[in-house]
Amino acid sequence: MLFSWVYNVATMYVDAVSNISYGRKYTRHLLRESYRENGRVRKRTIANISHCSPDEIQAITLALKHKADLHTLGDINQDLRVRQGLAFGAVWTLWVLAQRLGIVHALGDDAQGRYALWQVFARVIGQGSRLSAVRLAVAHAACDVLKLEPFDEDDLYDNLDWLAERQDAIEDRLFRFHQPDRKSDLFLYDVTSSYLEGTDNDLAAFGYQRDGKKGKRQIVYGLLCDGQGEPVSIQAFAGNTADTVTFGDQIDKLAERFAAGHVTIVGDRGMIKGPQIQRLHDQPGLTCHYITAITRSQIATLLQRGVLNMGLFDEQIAEVTDQESGVRYILRRNPVRAAEIAANRQDKLDSVKRLVQQRNRYLAEHDQARVQTAQRKVEARITRLKMPAVQLRVQGRRRVSQARAALQPDIAPDRTGMGGEL
Repeated sequence: MLFSWVYNVATMYVDAVSNISYGRKYTRHLLRESYRENGRVRKRTIANISHCSPDEIQAITLALKHKADLHTLGDINQDLRVRQGLAFGAVWTLWVLAQRLGIVHALGDDAQGRYALWQVFARVIGQGSRLSAVRLAVAHAACDVLKLEPFDEDDLYDNLDWLAERQDAIEDRLFRFHQPDRKSDLFLYDVTSSYLEGTDNDLAAFGYQRDGKKGKRQIVYGLLCDGQGEPVSIQAFAGNTADTVTFGDQIDKLAERFAAGHVTIVGDRGMIKGPQIQRLHDQPGLTCHYITAITRSQIATLLQRGVLNMGLFDEQIAEVTDQESGVRYILRRNPVRAAEIAANRQDKLDSVKRLVQQRNRYLAEHDQARVQTAQRKVEARITRLKMPAVQLRVQGRRRVSQARAALQPDIAPDRTGMGGEL
């Protein structure tokens, strides 16, 4: 015999849920019922009362709360009004954090500095336009915490001009806040970019697309940080500026603005190359070192010269100094990267094999198809994938009854000694 049970005892309540969209706060109120069925708590919506006024919603809420003793409601003051106050917690938390990080000190205590501070806060609370930042200030206690008069989006746009004119001074104060007693001797530098939907921008240009947005103009940004990862300076460049070109401006900043005397700059292999290294050495009053990675072709050259050998690439870190140039090389085998390279090679080879099979089927099904045309398509794929070690062998045409196959990819032996591309 099967037993089941149902509890029909239900509790009715008003469910209120708020969310913020495009800087505006929306709240929906539902009259709902909670009950237990077969040992589980379930809910069902009876009505949507969002169209009711705040007073009516409050009256329904109080009536449900005191439904067992409704006469107690007669003692409530008839002039009672319920009003949603400004959101306070997020603004106050960011205000305290900005003081600890030195942002308040760097921007200053005047109205323009506090406008700039709110623009930072608005980007953290909810990213959007200047108009969106104004709407956020209406919903949050921005003016109360930052001691600002009500403002509009024009005030924030004017504040951007104020920031641009004082960027160097603000960056200098922020640097001194984090480095009060000593000079940083290690700096990190990298470049990124942002694409633009429009074209009316002085720095917008076509360049190397990191976002993969073909046909979109972009702006390039260079970010300089100290050894602890604290931002020191940011600079915008035209969208077609090469990474190496941006590097020179950073050297000038270190020598002139931040009064660095002995520094080490860290950048990727596309950032620090021969001309940039020479400029580091030629900078007057600045002793510079650099840390970067080297390219595959550079490794091959060092192997040919005998500066490096494959036995040094082990699990343990090895150090080699090139006596000719004085450059120190730190080497270590990376098994994770080796596995990634092997998987990438295999993916490329599989892609070529699939194309060969596709072309062979086409040749088998079309007597007028030319082997040379299929060969060119496969060789173009090999060239595009940069697989010089893969060679294509043409076997000639066969009868359909013999399962004709005209092309066959072969893997040539790797002569670099480094396990290079396929």
